[in-house]
Amino acid sequence: MVCARGLPRAGGWPAVTGGILSHPLATPPGRRPGRWLALAVLAALALAGCSRSGARASEAASERRMALKPCRLDGVAAQTLCGTLEVFEDRAAAKGRKLSLRVVVVPALASQPKEDPLFFLAGGPGQAASRTRILPALERIRRQRDIVFVDQRGTGDSHPLDCEALNPSRASLAERFEDREDADVIPQCRAGWDADERLYTTSIAMDDLDDVRAALGYRQVNLWGISYGTRAALVYMRQHPDRVRTAILDGVAPMGQYLPLYAARDGQRALDLLLDACAKDRACAKAYPDLRTRTEGLLARLEAAPAKVHLAHPRTGVPEDFTLTRRVFLAELFSLLYSPDVASLVPLMLDRAAKDDWTPFVALSLGLTDEVARTTSRGMFLAVVCAEDAPFFTEEDAEREAKGTWFGPRMALDVKRACAKWPQASVPPGFREPVQSDIPTLLLSGELDPVTPPPWGEEAKRTLTRSLHVVVPGLGHNTVGADCARTLMADLLARGSVEGLTPDCGAGLKRPPFFTSFAGPVP
Repeated sequence: MVCARGLPRAGGWPAVTGGILSHPLATPPGRRPGRWLALAVLAALALAGCSRSGARASEAASERRMALKPCRLDGVAAQTLCGTLEVFEDRAAAKGRKLSLRVVVVPALASQPKEDPLFFLAGGPGQAASRTRILPALERIRRQRDIVFVDQRGTGDSHPLDCEALNPSRASLAERFEDREDADVIPQCRAGWDADERLYTTSIAMDDLDDVRAALGYRQVNLWGISYGTRAALVYMRQHPDRVRTAILDGVAPMGQYLPLYAARDGQRALDLLLDACAKDRACAKAYPDLRTRTEGLLARLEAAPAKVHLAHPRTGVPEDFTLTRRVFLAELFSLLYSPDVASLVPLMLDRAAKDDWTPFVALSLGLTDEVARTTSRGMFLAVVCAEDAPFFTEEDAEREAKGTWFGPRMALDVKRACAKWPQASVPPGFREPVQSDIPTLLLSGELDPVTPPPWGEEAKRTLTRSLHVVVPGLGHNTVGADCARTLMADLLARGSVEGLTPDCGAGLKRPPFFTSFAGPVP
């Protein structure tokens, strides 16, 4: 059963609620992103009748070609409808293997909702939209608009390119912190897929997305992309401009950003901001004196010889031994910078690690692992970056951009080497040119973002003629945790324009206090 002009509401159902360019931490409204993880680490060391009507309602209902039925999503109590849409894997040939795309719709609460829904585009590349726990941030928007999640081809339940060998959530600590390159296991991964990996690029996926829009009967949509999802949104805006009413780009990855060429530079910026903030904070500086110098010493020791670690697994309590290299330590440290709330534990972790106590490091790292593995398909990550990023930079570029950083060029070099073993794919001519658009667009950047810091938002803004770029202080790699960011999003959708939106957001926000002991942070 499908309601006129929109989607059915399920009677009796309660209505609530980084990859390199995604972050797994969900952010309920009114809470800072990632705080639940920081505290957890410390503690643990049938369809109802329809009431929608109108001439356009009947028209939209007659255009809908996708069957939807009630479903449940993990961690989501809101009424939810699910369906699938078949598309050709090879869209150009329009024959051969077909893929079933998973589509999830959370219906608007209003009896006569707005005609244009909000489509969410997840990060990664490789994150499954339907598995992100982002719905709590959208309650204000959901009052008037349907929210739509589509697992992009290669992710989630849309013919995922998953690979257990690339999954960091393996059981033992030795496996979890093994220093190995993706290139070493790619042939093993590919052998398990029934897929042409050349056909999982952003441009192809955004044509899929437009098929979903049409199948649901929507004339226009509003886009909200986070991280890599901002690239996806920009590509959709270029390929289907008449179908986009407004766009929200949070953690902006413009077409001039090649993954992960600039990650070392941008990550070092975020780490420097953190260490400087600790040094200027009386409590942090007292608890962790000379932290930068001692961290440099720790890295030098790891460079000279990997650490031999013996500790109890935080989840099982069973003692384990593993080896930790400088590269793996820095990769984990980079991930901890995405959320300032998680990063508030980094000075404590660095201090303990410098004293050869690796327990906080392991606990923090494992706290991120399960959610990343649950939501992200590593093969789809490679399908995107090997077609859209790696061909556009050289190893010399990687060395240059990482010069003077602690992280070094290894992230970018690893991608280059992995992509050397990947089937060669292509992108449309001009794919890497800046997207020129007059679609009303809100760009949001977190001041402390380690991977898409504010300058990337400014770069994208130059060719988006009706756009507003807002930098939110004290936040990292996505801003939806800030009330003011959610208000700006809702206001943009209500107005259909950036005109009249306030350029200020979060004037009272600042980096959360650092933890100076296991008792908690000092205000």
